[in-house]
Amino acid sequence: MASDALQAGIERRTGIALWRQIADAIRAGISSGLGDDAGKLPPETELAEQFGVNRHTVRSAISALVSEGILRAEQGRGTFINQQKRLTYPISKRTRFSASLAEQGQQAISKLLTHEKTQANAEIANALKISQGAPVLSLHTVGSADNVPLSRTSSWFDAERFPDIVTYFQSLHSATKAFAAYGVDDYVRQSTRIDACHATLDDIEIMRLSPGAIVLVTHAINADMNGSPIEYSKTRFSADRVNLQIDLEGLSF
Repeated sequence: MASDALQAGIERRTGIALWRQIADAIRAGISSGLGDDAGKLPPETELAEQFGVNRHTVRSAISALVSEGILRAEQGRGTFINQQKRLTYPISKRTRFSASLAEQGQQAISKLLTHEKTQANAEIANALKISQGAPVLSLHTVGSADNVPLSRTSSWFDAERFPDIVTYFQSLHSATKAFAAYGVDDYVRQSTRIDACHATLDDIEIMRLSPGAIVLVTHAINADMNGSPIEYSKTRFSADRVNLQIDLEGLSF
């Protein structure tokens, strides 16, 4: 029998491929102690028997996790868990991407992918406390540490208050420095909500993930020291590369 840490429950006719369900079960099993002392997974035949599928389906799940760097296959020896340390991203009153990772010895970079001017929908307007349909500027970035993509973010700003924030971000490579150019020298996290879901096609392409990878999604509002919202963002983190650490003091969810 495979390790008790592996939950073998999969559902057919759900629209979710069996190999993806098995990959998710293996992910969960890894965090619960799956593998022997050397990190070796049970044989494919044993996994196939436990899940009630053929070896090809199990092999597809393992292949996806190997391509993502979670597992490694060694010829003649089997499949092993890669013991990779996740980076910690603290969510607190003063959450800053570069500063948070620099403390862990990582060189963090936020790269601007695209930007646009659009109108605030109900969700964005409510977060920024502006009128629905008001002009907003959006920045779409990818955050990396030592050339490994960790997250991708979509951020929205009131275009009337921050009309040139795109230009400032392009030259300064930092939202914090861009805010400072407008006299906002400090700001705090007003609220954070966290969801989890499977990676989208954009996640897979931009963060170099495999199909079925899990992402953690934060919906965040940053506000100036007067309590006025200055940024609404959605950040999608690779769950296999980043831990989110919550500092409850002063935060609302």
